[in-house]
Amino acid sequence: MAAQQVAIIGAGASGLCALKCCLDEGLVPTCFERSGDIGGLWRFEEYPEEGRASIYRSVIINASKEMMCFSDFPIPEDFPNYMHNSKIMEYFRMYAQHFDLLRHVHFRTSVCRVAKCPDFATTGQWEVVTESEGKQEAAIFDAVLVCTGHHTEAHLPLSTFPGLEKFEGWYLHSRDYKSPQSFLGKRVVVVGTGNSGIDIAVELSHIAKQVFLSTKRGTWVLHRVGDDGYPFDFSYISRFRELLHSLLPQNASSFLLERKLNARFDHVLYGLQPQHRVFHQHPTVNDDLPNCIISGSVLVKPNIQKFTETSAIFSDGTREDIDAVVFATGYSFSFPFLEGCVKVVENQISLYKFMFPINLEKPTLAFIGLIQPLGPIMPISELQCRWATRVFKGLQDLPPSTNMLADITQTKEKMAKRYVKSQRHTIQVDYIPYMDELACQVGVKPNLLTLFLTDPKLALEVAFGPCTPYQYRLRGPGEWAGAREAILTQWQRVVRPLQTRARDCPPRSSTVPHIFKVFFSIGLIVATLAYVLLSP
Repeated sequence: MAAQQVAIIGAGASGLCALKCCLDEGLVPTCFERSGDIGGLWRFEEYPEEGRASIYRSVIINASKEMMCFSDFPIPEDFPNYMHNSKIMEYFRMYAQHFDLLRHVHFRTSVCRVAKCPDFATTGQWEVVTESEGKQEAAIFDAVLVCTGHHTEAHLPLSTFPGLEKFEGWYLHSRDYKSPQSFLGKRVVVVGTGNSGIDIAVELSHIAKQVFLSTKRGTWVLHRVGDDGYPFDFSYISRFRELLHSLLPQNASSFLLERKLNARFDHVLYGLQPQHRVFHQHPTVNDDLPNCIISGSVLVKPNIQKFTETSAIFSDGTREDIDAVVFATGYSFSFPFLEGCVKVVENQISLYKFMFPINLEKPTLAFIGLIQPLGPIMPISELQCRWATRVFKGLQDLPPSTNMLADITQTKEKMAKRYVKSQRHTIQVDYIPYMDELACQVGVKPNLLTLFLTDPKLALEVAFGPCTPYQYRLRGPGEWAGAREAILTQWQRVVRPLQTRARDCPPRSSTVPHIFKVFFSIGLIVATLAYVLLSP
């Protein structure tokens, strides 16, 4: 039997790991990339390209390198923990070269249409129509992986800002922002306190005459630099913490993290504290905003009520003269090349585990990376690909459509109950629970009991240390011989780029010496929980 042919749409982070996973499973992938290079969202271009995500020159990722790497290809130890987009591209090129992926990519090729073949009910095949250099071609594929992401279409709700049509300055969406030079000496309002909004406000504050940061709800601001100077996500995303989080009432978990964030700067004092709790909104990560606010270079303002020719009037009645507006109002996503296979309404889409449409006779279409995790996205995309390719091969089955629909309904209800209503909160997942869900499907979830009996040193690091992607290569399909060593040396790779000056005392290199601190923390959490529950 001939190897199955798989079409991959997009050569960004998700498309690259899709290529690699197809090759691992003996499938024959063909990747269609509309631009002339790999990288997707993370490749900076001076001018935005239609249909492709766009970033500004200074973008640094909010996930640390050990948490965001592909699970069988650690990022070099001398790379910084939080990487500039150029370093991310360097890593992607290393990954593509190491696994010889580029020969499967068709650059400057757009996908025009993906449609079921007439005999789809029996074959599960798709006709994929592409266009390159003005010529269209059609080809038949046994399966399709959609890796186009969800940051391509700017969400710009201009109708909610009366008077904007009369405004004599200029405005743009954050997708079109590239660098601060054109804002020199200007008074600028940035609308939105997501990651892009705050990043841009901070960057503009160094060159603009004044920056105003307009927020409708406020936001909780996390930081990259965590306890003892280690990356926040590397310290915070662990199986032990996830267990505590699942055992505690959500209000208690929120109280603990909010207290930690307010210890750095009081969100009420700085005009940022929202009505909702910290786990009810996708987090914003920025280390520099408090410095900008306390120095006056960024002024936090409420929602804009309306614009005049030269100013913005805010909901508290205050008026500020402004020259420019940056709308950091998020993104929408759609899949116009898919003919009637999926329906997207206000960023709502019905997919089993955020991957599989449930109305297909054959499970030969999957979406990769169409999630917004509380954690890094690259390892999730990779694990999604590992599962999808095994489903395509018939090695694993999906549940009946009624069961999948019930799962989707339950997931949406949980999301609606937990998160602030917003187009931003339709594809949210918690990192470890979702990764473990996928891992159970593939058969690669770490078995902690077996590890404690056979390899206690590794077990302690897996249970109490950061939940790095290597954990999902310890066993099962796709097992990687280097996974154990990668986990036991992960602290060294975090420390290495920080040690640019000789020192006498070595930094910590594992989680084990801090087990006692962990048990002290348990006692502290129990005491805090008792206080919260018993308080009137």
